[in-house]
Amino acid sequence: MQRLMSVTPDGRALIAERLASQGLIRARFSRAAEVVEWHGAVQAQEYQPSKWALALRMRAAADADVQREIDEGRILRTHVMRPTWHYVAARDLVWMQRLTASRVQRGMQVYWRRMEIDGALLRRAAGVFERALRDGRHLTRADLGARLHRAGIALSGYRLAHAALYAELEAVICSGPRVGKQSTYALVAERAPRPRDLSGDEALAELARRFFRSHGPATARDFAWWSNLTMTDARRGADIIRARAREVDGRTYWTLGSRAGLRVPQPLVHLLPVYDEYVVAYRDRALVPHGPAKVMGKPGYATFQHTVVIDGQVAGTWRAVRTARGVRISMTPMRRLTAKELKGIEAAASRHGDFLGVPVTVDAASGRGSGRSARSAQP
Repeated sequence: MQRLMSVTPDGRALIAERLASQGLIRARFSRAAEVVEWHGAVQAQEYQPSKWALALRMRAAADADVQREIDEGRILRTHVMRPTWHYVAARDLVWMQRLTASRVQRGMQVYWRRMEIDGALLRRAAGVFERALRDGRHLTRADLGARLHRAGIALSGYRLAHAALYAELEAVICSGPRVGKQSTYALVAERAPRPRDLSGDEALAELARRFFRSHGPATARDFAWWSNLTMTDARRGADIIRARAREVDGRTYWTLGSRAGLRVPQPLVHLLPVYDEYVVAYRDRALVPHGPAKVMGKPGYATFQHTVVIDGQVAGTWRAVRTARGVRISMTPMRRLTAKELKGIEAAASRHGDFLGVPVTVDAASGRGSGRSARSAQP
């Protein structure tokens, strides 16, 4: 078993505030769009787990409820801020791209040169996408590739994916409704017909407000990492919104609002999905190390796993396996789990079963588990 880091009392108080900001102590949202609007953006790299990340922050939600909001365009899934998928509220997409897209595009130049994709080709492809998706058409990436081929543009595989990424960053295309198990693209102008008009410091202040109210207490470095903005802009954003600073264990953290007297039930157990905002949105890992959630592969490349988080600390990893009777959740703990913690895991698994609409069992043998079944909703 891995030895866990010791956290000071001030550090534990900060972690509790962060859990509350993220909506992981008392879920207060009734719709997925409210979760996304509160956070500003929610990482959505893995599609199915990303829906669970939203549901965790809602009072009650089934997979179908979240999917409905995605299909209706209440929230959009697109590349924004960093070159990865995020959910954003429809009315926030345009101003957020205007603020952050240019830095993402500059960072992608080296990859585009290697793939022999230049700006002229990307602009031509974006024009083809725009014409193909007019009048409410929703097409898969393969469909868009076929339209490019008809226009005499030979892009496929990664090159096609990067052409779509460019068109997303230009706020031309975004996610459309799901068709079976396939994602589609749609026009931003049709999915977000009434965007908020923010720019400059007004946009910077709004993004800073969203981040620090939903992720705080957090460092300026955390905000810069999450938003892909410069440290200068990150600090200026925190200053514009008059975020409150305080020193904890030698680091400066910023936050909005007050959470004095916060009461946290213990043990507080979560089965967080891969790339959950609580795990990946922070550059500074002093208080919540990734632990086994982050697995280094080839040099400079890391992958993540689903995390068991107990009282705000990564206590292990978990995975869900489909069975003939539902889903079996198995864990790889970092330490020996107490009986109360195991009950908390079973309760968290039961909630996951409610979300999926299937029975769930917990295989906790590796953590001194009982192997008991978690109560869950029947399909």
